[in-house]
Amino acid sequence: MEPSTGKPSFLRNIVVRLFLFCVFILGVRFAYVVTIRGESCDLGDFCFFSLPDNLNTIVSAAAGHLGTKSSSSSAVIAVGKSAPAKPQKVPDLWATKGFQKTAQFYSSVFQDLISDGFLTPNSKVLCVDTPTGADVFALKEIGVSDSIGIFKKASKPLVISGQAIKQPFGDNKFDFVFSGAVMVEKSPKPTNFAAEICRTLKPEGFFVVHTGSKDTYSYNSFLDLFNCCKLVKFRDIDGFDSKLPFIREIVMQKKFSENVDEISGYGIEKTGGNSVNECSVPGYKQELIRKAEPLIVEEPKKPWITLKKNMQNIKYLPSMADISFKQRYVYVDVGSRSYGSSIVSWFKKQYPKQNKTFEIYAIEADKHFHEEYKYKKGVKLLPYAAWVRNETLFFEINQDPIDKDVEKGRGMGRIQPVQSLNGVSDGSNVDEIPGFDFAEWLKSTVSVRDFVVMKMDVEGTEFNLIPRLIETGAICLIDEFFLECHYNRWQKCCPGERTSKYQKTYDQCLELFTSLRESGVLVHQWW
Repeated sequence: MEPSTGKPSFLRNIVVRLFLFCVFILGVRFAYVVTIRGESCDLGDFCFFSLPDNLNTIVSAAAGHLGTKSSSSSAVIAVGKSAPAKPQKVPDLWATKGFQKTAQFYSSVFQDLISDGFLTPNSKVLCVDTPTGADVFALKEIGVSDSIGIFKKASKPLVISGQAIKQPFGDNKFDFVFSGAVMVEKSPKPTNFAAEICRTLKPEGFFVVHTGSKDTYSYNSFLDLFNCCKLVKFRDIDGFDSKLPFIREIVMQKKFSENVDEISGYGIEKTGGNSVNECSVPGYKQELIRKAEPLIVEEPKKPWITLKKNMQNIKYLPSMADISFKQRYVYVDVGSRSYGSSIVSWFKKQYPKQNKTFEIYAIEADKHFHEEYKYKKGVKLLPYAAWVRNETLFFEINQDPIDKDVEKGRGMGRIQPVQSLNGVSDGSNVDEIPGFDFAEWLKSTVSVRDFVVMKMDVEGTEFNLIPRLIETGAICLIDEFFLECHYNRWQKCCPGERTSKYQKTYDQCLELFTSLRESGVLVHQWW
């Protein structure tokens, strides 16, 4: 009789099944960590990915900055060491690949800044607009323990609730302020952003910003915002992912001097001249002019067709440069006529505004159009005539016989100034309209920190207004200029005949455009 083998087989099956169950548990845990938790885990749990060895120091320092108590029984320890009875949880975000990659990038950046002497382990540091706090994490990791970040939504213990444009700190609190991840371009109020940096940064403290804008226009616009600081250096570095392949790092130092205009000597080109009535155009604006569409040199035989087609060739300034770092955005329509004439049909629909909200000023002397502006939000009407001085003017309003639509037959395009009522032709309408010094108004309304777009259609008065703008220096406040120049052009109705309405020639118009561009004004031929 053969011995029985049933009992060993039964035990072997139990062992095999127990082993397979353990493998199943490990597999489920691995899948959970990788797919659900984003390759992260809490300390004290079974972990496949480890955090930095000095995580205990980082978290304790962050907790200390927030004023929380830390003891041996509640401190967080690194993976691999025995856990306390009640371990403090580490945010899952810190163990993700994205966070660690970003923190590693900032660690390299900060170590370079330490080598250059802009940052020290003893510096009191603020990181503004940091959603995750990866930059704060990197600072604490390299030994700059007195560091904190602010963002609209807190991510404690590294980031507390606060805004860059309204910081929850007193004056002159920080030795070093950092703004990374090109968050400065996204600020809705760049002027407030700059003011708050200037307020909380200590005199001689350093401000370092990372921006994705690399054109010289945006670079100089950014520097103009920080009159409290002097430029120390800048460099271009590679970004940390494909979404941010390029970064320009700008280092600035807060000055002791109360004279906020004392910026020359640090690579910033001043926009002002030797007096309030003079201005010099910086090289970065001249660079834009070189990129602009060429002027039409030869007089067009059919100007109403040629100039309209030329609008398709125009290279707008916002298509060549980043306009993010401006205090305000202003559009001035001189000779606006009706609301739908150019404000709606062109500026609102076609001009590339880079998602910026523009203040709109409509300057229109013809009271026929004034009523409709009362109901238009976001547009301020100036019911006067743009002129070279403040005085009352008499205008002859001619109705073109071929224009059946009264609206098309009136406006600045149909208004002619006259010296006296005796000079008015029979049957003409005459309006008495207040004129104002347009150049002085512009200087009192906008500044060099604003982005100003202007369209001018004033039926020949441009030959009076533009010399006045140049004389007063107001021309340098205009970033982009769309000018319709009026001359004795060929008439659409009568082949071979020129209009007698204007005395200037096309050559004189071309000379006006050329002189403006040579003076550094980005002007376009307009229709």
